[in-house]
Amino acid sequence: MRNLNDINTMPPYCSAADPNIAPASFVLPDNACDCHLHVFGPENKYPYTENRTYTPPDASLGQYKELQSILGLKRAVIVQPSVYGVDNRATLEAVKQGGENFKAVVVVNDDIATSQLESMAEMGAKGARLNLLFQSNVNIKSLESLAHKLAETDMHLQLLIDVSKSADLMTQLGKLPVQLVFDHMGHMPTTVPQNNVGFQAMLKLMDKGKAWAKLSGSYRFTSEKTTPYHDVTKVAQQLISTNSERVVWGSDWPHPHIPVDMPRDGDLLEMLKRWAPDENTRNNILVNNPAHLYGFKR
Repeated sequence: MRNLNDINTMPPYCSAADPNIAPASFVLPDNACDCHLHVFGPENKYPYTENRTYTPPDASLGQYKELQSILGLKRAVIVQPSVYGVDNRATLEAVKQGGENFKAVVVVNDDIATSQLESMAEMGAKGARLNLLFQSNVNIKSLESLAHKLAETDMHLQLLIDVSKSADLMTQLGKLPVQLVFDHMGHMPTTVPQNNVGFQAMLKLMDKGKAWAKLSGSYRFTSEKTTPYHDVTKVAQQLISTNSERVVWGSDWPHPHIPVDMPRDGDLLEMLKRWAPDENTRNNILVNNPAHLYGFKR
């Protein structure tokens, strides 16, 4: 039996995604891609690392595919969440079950063998995620060493990072021999001015074609509590105007460990129309850009 001290120190449980799903007001193009989602559980098959910041409810591939169908999405990228550390089995198994319209972003240690990365690439992994915000039981000792291994296997480096606090690191990142992908628009709080050095450094990397940004996770850096998170619009539109060919969209389903009430997924997708009112630009964000970044068939 767990004692009271154990209970008080357990990672908090997350709410499940809202089951009330409705499509957005605009028609999605064929092969529209959700470039950021997670799958969780069952915990008895895929146990979570003890060194984690939250405990999610089960969120299966089957549940996601129901959401995908209602919203009009076809392709998807499953991103390894921090609660699994470097145990990528749940993520890669979901990609296998999903078929050719699913890809993965994994989490690895810097000492991983290139042959292991190649094996993951054959299973659909297109990038590796580095978490600099939350505990993930991952200790990256040599970012440059990992980047060279990723380059050898034609994989990108995805970063969960607050760019506003990482100005010094951005210079180092720009020298790495891989494409960079910034989670959740750089995770910069909307209360921070856009002339922030770190944010501007991310924009420069995008402008040069060195980096990508995911239009996702708005609730993680907004100062508002409900959709459509008006203060995020200026951030999203700045990213799009900087280089519309280097942005992709993601739902961040099932929205684990968020600081606001659970949003509806249709409302989150609807925000993309506000950020990219031009249909051609929006379609590129949903189809062509993901095909380029993740290697989907054109």
